[in-house]
Amino acid sequence: MNERLRVAVLDDYQHVARQSADWGPLDALADVVVFHDHVADEAALARRLAPFDVVCVMRERTPVTATLIAALPRLRLIASTGRANASIDLDAAAARNIKVVNTNYASTPTIEFTWAAILGLARNLANETASVRAGGWQQGMGVELAGKTLALLGLGRIGSAVARIGQAFGMNVIAWSQNLTSEHATEHGVERVEKDALFARADVLSIHVRLSERTEGLVGRKELALMKPTARLVNTSRGPIVDEAALIEALTTGRLAGAAVDVYEPEPLPSDHPFRRLPNVLATPHIGYVSEEMYRTFYGDTVRNVVEWIGKVNP
Repeated sequence: MNERLRVAVLDDYQHVARQSADWGPLDALADVVVFHDHVADEAALARRLAPFDVVCVMRERTPVTATLIAALPRLRLIASTGRANASIDLDAAAARNIKVVNTNYASTPTIEFTWAAILGLARNLANETASVRAGGWQQGMGVELAGKTLALLGLGRIGSAVARIGQAFGMNVIAWSQNLTSEHATEHGVERVEKDALFARADVLSIHVRLSERTEGLVGRKELALMKPTARLVNTSRGPIVDEAALIEALTTGRLAGAAVDVYEPEPLPSDHPFRRLPNVLATPHIGYVSEEMYRTFYGDTVRNVVEWIGKVNP
C-alpha cells in the first residue's frame, strides 16, 4: 500500500484557500496542510517543508530557489498559481525531475485595481477616510483626471486595457516600452513617445511591464527627476522595476506629488518601511490580482492539477 502523499499550501494570508475551491478530491488522496503565515528564512522554510511531496505556491510569495529545492529530498511536484512563475528555479526542478504545473490567469482584477489605485491617489482617499474615522473632516483637495496625461510604461494586455479606461475618463494617453512600436500604440489610440518624454509629460505614470533583467530598476532617479512635481506614480506590476530608494526620496522631498504602490521587494513589506507612513503614498499589500473570482481559478486549478498528477504517479 502506497504511503499517503503530503501537500503543503503556502502563504494563505487571508485564510481563504479552503473556501475558494472544493478540496475534497485532493483530501481523499493526500494529507493537505495549509499555512497562513509567511516564512522568509529559507532554512526555516526548508525545515517546514521537508516532510512534503507537493508544495503549492501562490504567485511569487515564496520563491522556490535551487537551494530550497536541494534541501527538500521528498519534493516531487511544485504547483504554482498563474501561467508562469519567475521565482521558481525551473532548471533546478528539472534536474531533480520535479514537475512544475501552473493555473489559468486573467488580467481583469489587476486592470480594475489599477484604476482603483489611480482614483484613490488622485482624490486622496486614504487620508480622507482616515480623517473621517478619526473624527475629522476634509483634509485637502483631489485632482481631476479629465484632460490630464496618462503615461503607460508598457502597453501589453494590461496596459492597453488601462489605456481604454483612461480614454473614457477623457485623459490623453501616451506609452513607451523597449519593444513598443508606433503601429501597436496607434491600434489602441495611444501616442507612442520616447522614454524621457513619457516621464516628462506624465500626470499619472502607471507601470505595466514584466520584471526582467531589462526592466529591473527601469524607473530610477534620472527618470523620476524628469517628472513634474505634480505627477503621481502607480506601480501594480513588480516592486524592483522602480528604484525604491529614489522613489522614497522623491516623495519625501516633494519632487513627486504621490505614489500608489501595491508591489514591493521584499514582501510582506517590513513594518518600519517608509511606505507605511508617508502621507503621499497609497500603499496596498499586493492585492492587484486578489479577487474572489481569481482565487477560485487559482485554487480550483491547483486542486485539479495536483489530483491529476497523483493519478499519474499513483495509479
